[in-house]
Amino acid sequence: MGLIKEFKEFAVKGNAIDLAVAVIIGAAFGKIISSVVADLLMPPIGLILGGVDFKTIIITLKEAAVDPATNAVIPAVTMNIGLFLQAVLDFLIIAFILFLIIKAINKLKKEEADVPPEPTKEELLLTEIRDILKEKK
Repeated sequence: MGLIKEFKEFAVKGNAIDLAVAVIIGAAFGKIISSVVADLLMPPIGLILGGVDFKTIIITLKEAAVDPATNAVIPAVTMNIGLFLQAVLDFLIIAFILFLIIKAINKLKKEEADVPPEPTKEELLLTEIRDILKEKK
């Protein structure tokens, strides 16, 4: 019964739920960035480079062939350089945006840390006692 109780505590904790939400939002965000790169950034870059479509940049290692015994088509073996470049650009954009988000969060945390906490009742009382003792000297 202890294992079930531990799992329940883990699953209900805020950290596990926050992580699940972050993964779901991250996946959706990744799709948006992929679309931005593929549909908005790469076409103008390709146009600037002379009408290149990055999806078609491939290196063919072995041409497609037909198996004479079964007449089945054996697909070509290719290295998809354009898709790789697009994935790298996706990663760089996502990493840069996350950097900006984390930088903003750290700045907010630093501003919170710069504000000194209010003194406790004990600290106020000790300050009063110190001031009274200074006056008596």
